[in-house]
Amino acid sequence: MSKGRVTVIDIAHAAGVSKSTVSLVLQGSPLVNEATRAKVNAVIRELGYVYNRGAANLRQAKSKIVGIVVNDLTNSFLAELAVGVDMVVQSAGYVQFLSNTGESIDRQREVVASMREHGISGLIVSPARGTDAADFKPLTNAGIPVMIVVRNIPGAKVSSLVSDNFAGASAAVEHLAGLGHRRIAFMGGFANTAVFAERLGGYRDALAKAGIAFDDELVVATAPSRAGGVEAVGRAMLLAHKPTAALCFNDAVAFGVCDGLRARRLEPGVDFAVVGFDDVIEAESAVPALTTISVDPQGMGRRAAQLLLKQINSGKVEAEAIVSAVRLVVRQSSGTALDATARRAVS
Repeated sequence: MSKGRVTVIDIAHAAGVSKSTVSLVLQGSPLVNEATRAKVNAVIRELGYVYNRGAANLRQAKSKIVGIVVNDLTNSFLAELAVGVDMVVQSAGYVQFLSNTGESIDRQREVVASMREHGISGLIVSPARGTDAADFKPLTNAGIPVMIVVRNIPGAKVSSLVSDNFAGASAAVEHLAGLGHRRIAFMGGFANTAVFAERLGGYRDALAKAGIAFDDELVVATAPSRAGGVEAVGRAMLLAHKPTAALCFNDAVAFGVCDGLRARRLEPGVDFAVVGFDDVIEAESAVPALTTISVDPQGMGRRAAQLLLKQINSGKVEAEAIVSAVRLVVRQSSGTALDATARRAVS
């Protein structure tokens, strides 16, 4: 079998039929009997073949298209990341095909297959929940460079660019503990994702270093959205021993936590300390300005695009695993040590 992209001839040989029969199956022709059609389709799935809509003589040529697939385009972080990607690919003469999966693994598979049909040269993907390493095998078998961002997929054998989630969460909790907080919640995020596990790990590690006992009641998992933040703080405030501060899964959750606090006549940064994660554009202009872990989403998008283009231009697909550094940005939402003392007296 030929290396690189799977061809109609490869399918014909594997299925024991003629090239013309494979072509008829791909065209949905009624001239092929069902048994042969089923056999050919089984081989197509096994080899990971995707029908290319381009002309046959262009089938093997490099396009000037880069695909980007994100799990939630309503999340400001991912929107900014996509902007960063576009800055680089556009200046390099490429066109970006952007698609939102809405956390649907089926939708992700559909859009990736469609992008392959249109001959993408490479793919950047923030994977939907439930993505498996096997989902990327057809792409790697076809020699298409792939860059996973934000969420890592163990065993995928493709390049990845993620933030240092453990260190970021640890720095946030260290900051809150330094202000005198002892009841620090972890709010938001889907518990069955690698990012959640990494950030929760940093949270727990910092608690231990500060001599604060871990309390699983203070871990409130919700959707990683503004609405999820409202829900999380609402649940936390029902506890007998309420938290006085929270590390939020991301900035969207943090904004929701601030909304939920105000609905209870509590002022973020005065009555309750809030720290986000991402440092999206709105974080600095929010009221109060959001203390957060800066990941630089546009910078991550630019770097992901640069790494992908390097692989496209070199013709070599070599998996790289990169963890980008993060930093704590202190603003008003986490309050001061004096505020923390007052809140402990109230609680």
